[in-house]
Amino acid sequence: MTPVDGAPRHHPTGTSTRLAARALDIVRDFGSGDNRVRALDGLSIDLFASRFTAIMGASGSGKSTFLHCLAGLDQATSGRILLGETDLGRLGDKSLTTTRRDRIGFVFQDGNLLPHLTAAENIDLGASLAGRRPDRAWRSELVDRLGISDRLRHLPAQLSGGQRQRVAVARALLGRPELIVADEPTGALDSVSSQSLLEILRACVDEYGQTVVMVTHDPSAAAVTDEVILLKDGRAAGVFRTPTQEKVLERVGELAAQSEETS
Repeated sequence: MTPVDGAPRHHPTGTSTRLAARALDIVRDFGSGDNRVRALDGLSIDLFASRFTAIMGASGSGKSTFLHCLAGLDQATSGRILLGETDLGRLGDKSLTTTRRDRIGFVFQDGNLLPHLTAAENIDLGASLAGRRPDRAWRSELVDRLGISDRLRHLPAQLSGGQRQRVAVARALLGRPELIVADEPTGALDSVSSQSLLEILRACVDEYGQTVVMVTHDPSAAAVTDEVILLKDGRAAGVFRTPTQEKVLERVGELAAQSEETS
């Protein structure tokens, strides 16, 4: 795996100008009338292929809402989400389900594994639902690299937090999706497990050419990515590339100070 700290990172495809996904003037409201809350307020973001992007911002800035809209798990009130050339908002329920299953991989903070299925069954779930046999060679490579080949018969309750996340990553990668979305994937992990998971996500981009979008509040996690997009009040508030932990802390601090000045 690519080291998280120390050695320089190699990005063979990190300069791609091909768009993997776009958010175009996205608005997402919850509730109505006097109880309406606007989580996203005309947000527009370009996400480039074969790049690792972090989404950061204060609590309530719209990070997770954006990720859910991007992944087709939630529908924007207005605006468009494009996955490649596909407008997710124009898909019917069946087509949207197929798109999520075949083109998007999901990694969430708690792993989101089905408790009654073994690790192996959780990994194969997407292929099983699609009525397909998984690529056994690719599956074997994934579980070996993720260090879970001896845990495949275990239920999620018998796995550590780091192991559950590795199972979730294997499940997300098994179908070779073009986009991987990760919502605070290291939030419940210790520092060793967090670093290991970040190395895996980094390798998805550097070695497999996939596109990873990760919501995080952790500057050290953001420092592993190619670029950081900052959100504030449901809008884009800045973007910077080749982040370091110090740069992330500085920019997030500046954003917090601006929020205090305008409050």
